[in-house]
Amino acid sequence: MIVRIVQMTFQKEKVTHFISFFESRKHLIRNFAGCNHLELWQDTNEDNIFFTYSIWDNEYALNKYRFSEFFKDTWTITKAMFVAKPQAWSVNRKIVV
Repeated sequence: MIVRIVQMTFQKEKVTHFISFFESRKHLIRNFAGCNHLELWQDTNEDNIFFTYSIWDNEYALNKYRFSEFFKDTWTITKAMFVAKPQAWSVNRKIVV
């Protein structure tokens, strides 16, 4: 499994718009082939910093999503609200017993 974490910093006046936009699309992301989980997190100190946390079957599934027309449209709208460059990490999910 692949975990994808994306940090996004928004213009303060765009936070409410971003949350509404995310709410309108989250079910489509969650239903994308290979997506097992999706959460939206908000920073505890800076209310305009958000993280998406998603779990994917594998890198192929993640990349299929990332290069889809749906993602391109979603990302174009989302990045117009940024105040800083986003950061993203893909990590292998390991279970430690």
